[in-house]
Amino acid sequence: QSRLVESGGGLVQPGGSLRLSCTGSGRTLAYFAVGWFRQVPGKEREGVGCSPASHVGVSIEYLDSVKGRFTISRDNAKNTVFLQMNNLKPEDTAVYYCAVPANGDYCSPHSTGYDYWGQGTQVTVSS
Repeated sequence: QSRLVESGGGLVQPGGSLRLSCTGSGRTLAYFAVGWFRQVPGKEREGVGCSPASHVGVSIEYLDSVKGRFTISRDNAKNTVFLQMNNLKPEDTAVYYCAVPANGDYCSPHSTGYDYWGQGTQVTVSS
């Protein structure tokens, strides 16, 4: 079965930047939509953004609160999807996950639309 591994999290000061990576094995990520989610303990997992499959001519979607600050991109040669996070704020603190639907080129608006998840990587924004 395919696996997803997130990396790149850590501690950063407000206004700083991090780049998260989501690397797949087994499944070729270019053929599927890939979503980024985040979760704070005790709260629901929320979608940060989602990239449709590489061949789909549909714009990437982002959570309103991260628009202009976060960017999703792909390196298909490395089977990796990135989440570039700039101008980080304390409220961005969460465990970040990438996720892939079992079948589908397009993004789902809800976490229930994704069947494969990574283990998560912690992002902490603090002075």
